[in-house]
Amino acid sequence: MSRKQVLVYRDLPAGQLARIRHEHDVIVANPRIASQEQAFFDALPTVQGMIGSSYPIDGAILARAPALEVISSISVGVDKFELNALQQRGIALCHTPGVLTETVADLIFTMVLSTSRRILELGRYVQQRRWKRSIGEDQFGWDVHGKTLGILGYGRIGRAVAQRAAMGFNMPVLYYTRTPVPSGLPEGKARTASMREVLEQSDFIVVVLPLNEQTHGLIGPEEFALMKPGAILINGGRGPVVQEEALLDALDRGSLRAAGLDVFEVEPLPTDSPLIDHPKVLALPHTGSATHETRLAMSEMATSNLLLALEGKEPLAAYLAGTAR
Repeated sequence: MSRKQVLVYRDLPAGQLARIRHEHDVIVANPRIASQEQAFFDALPTVQGMIGSSYPIDGAILARAPALEVISSISVGVDKFELNALQQRGIALCHTPGVLTETVADLIFTMVLSTSRRILELGRYVQQRRWKRSIGEDQFGWDVHGKTLGILGYGRIGRAVAQRAAMGFNMPVLYYTRTPVPSGLPEGKARTASMREVLEQSDFIVVVLPLNEQTHGLIGPEEFALMKPGAILINGGRGPVVQEEALLDALDRGSLRAAGLDVFEVEPLPTDSPLIDHPKVLALPHTGSATHETRLAMSEMATSNLLLALEGKEPLAAYLAGTAR
């Protein structure tokens, strides 16, 4: 097979970079780094493959890459890509589902536990040397076991969160999904429900929806008004699914007890965002898949996807099949 040009636009582990270099000519240029941005755009006219993540690849960028055959994203989500433009060009788009499911579910359930038991708040209380006597009722948390967990979005991650809740903490699970699917749990542990039922009946509402035209801004004032008083919202999917102003209003009014957020409308979170210092918010830096093991597995899968697609073979996971050859 003839060598092709590959643009690596996010840092890769050395071993994965070596795999690509063994078969193809590589240009490493991260457009998020000012000193490398021009090199990224200069490389586009000659590349057949791209691998990276977290940078928007729109129609204008694709127009500058006439020879492009495949993009391999080191992610599950594909909201950074202009899918229509990729389809029109016949460019394959690969991603990395599966390898991060359990890790992200761990993080989401960690946020469930942390917000309900007020871990961040009470940890700071000790760090600030304010713990002088046994804590009082005003600092108590709330039980998780036995409470109802509602899940919006029931793909791989949603099912893994349900498994932890139902089997580990004896939590009844309600889940909403546009495409009916079995719960994957023993009978009586979980059931499908309308979105309204999930919002009205759940003590914890976990959002793991993808970002698209239907879900952008889906959780707003009307949805927060439906939630049970004292409910807790966890967003481990995509930030723009939740309207942050409406979330802050629900927290400030006291109708929502707390929120655990790993994703935001704008990332990194602006330094003047009121979410950063809000006493009822646990805010994390989009760390759902950020373990050494999982990030390595994602890079390995993305590299394999790229190499297979450039060779004309079926990749491990293609979000869009390509025809640009």
